[in-house]
Amino acid sequence: MTGEQVEVAVVGGGPAGAAIAIRLARAGREVVLLERDPAWRWRAGGVFASPAAVTALRRLGMGPADIAALTRPIPAMRVEARGGAAFRLTYGDEPAVGFDRSRLDPALLDLARAAGADVRTGHAVAAVDLAARGLRVRHADGDYELTARAIVGADGPRSVVARAADVARATRLPGRLGLAYHVADDRPAASDARIHVIRDGYIGIAPVPGGRVNIGIVLGPSWRTTVARDGARAVARSVVASVPATPDDPGAWRAAVPLDEVAGAWPIGGRALRRAGPGWLLVGDAAGFLDPFTGEGLHRAFVSAELGAAAVVASRRGGDRAFAAYDRAMARRFMAKDAVSWLVQAFLARPALFDYAARRVASRDAVRATMGLVMGDLVPAGRALDPRYLAALLAP
Repeated sequence: MTGEQVEVAVVGGGPAGAAIAIRLARAGREVVLLERDPAWRWRAGGVFASPAAVTALRRLGMGPADIAALTRPIPAMRVEARGGAAFRLTYGDEPAVGFDRSRLDPALLDLARAAGADVRTGHAVAAVDLAARGLRVRHADGDYELTARAIVGADGPRSVVARAADVARATRLPGRLGLAYHVADDRPAASDARIHVIRDGYIGIAPVPGGRVNIGIVLGPSWRTTVARDGARAVARSVVASVPATPDDPGAWRAAVPLDEVAGAWPIGGRALRRAGPGWLLVGDAAGFLDPFTGEGLHRAFVSAELGAAAVVASRRGGDRAFAAYDRAMARRFMAKDAVSWLVQAFLARPALFDYAARRVASRDAVRATMGLVMGDLVPAGRALDPRYLAALLAP
């Protein structure tokens, strides 16, 4: 067993881990990023994002040509309730985007390398000792130990860092299953995304580059027996076939053969009692994730990386107080958006109420415009919690 010491160890090489490594390396910190997979592979994850995520990529230094290569513009999101009501959300003056994660994730790791971070793929963190600020890492060439002044958990809802800190908890929602895959898309280049609500779940359809559409399915507990009996692939094909055609989307993709494995995630989401402690912090989904309906994933990954990098840099002067300040900053930044997400879940759990709200959103332009800006993280989420807004949304 060999050992080494570094200034910052980042566990996880997804968008959040790569983004914080980029920022810290550019700030002159010695950063080692540890990603368990030796090469990129498809996992169930976010591909749809508002313009705010593209702005975050620009702040990371990604150029227009690179962004264009890994995104597909999406004019709007069409939300369809079970009762037939539907409305179309737009996101300010710029389109939303569908990401090609097979390009996005490696591109961010390349940016981290270019910034000076030591990016190690195929290095899986097997154990974390936060008191000693140490990691045990498994690699094909031999295991080793690594000690870091700061440890960043960017390794998703089942974060090994969060478990070591004993802050990882399940969400307060019933256990839900997520399925995701891609099929060929024969629609025009600038096609809307869709969210179609079904019994105890919903389906997200997001165009991505390469003439493909990403299918994301969230299924509640009542589907568990069916999935166990028929298998994820068969259930996915069945529920997708139930999505109705629209004039703008004939839906030929509904019967298309998956282009990759139907990736699953169970249970979806997780929460963290705290996002930081002495010498450690959590970013991205490791810091808490509720549900993809409100578009929490990629934008929050980039924001948490920005705040987290600032905390690690500040810890050189302020010690562990900087990590506590990060926890408070994350709470302030996302408290209102989390409340909106819980409000949406309350509506989803009551189909008649969701359909009622959908009909009002469809008929009220100002309500719909504000909802799009809130969902897109383009205005403070507290606007959707203002009693005047809620009255405009729900009043007959």
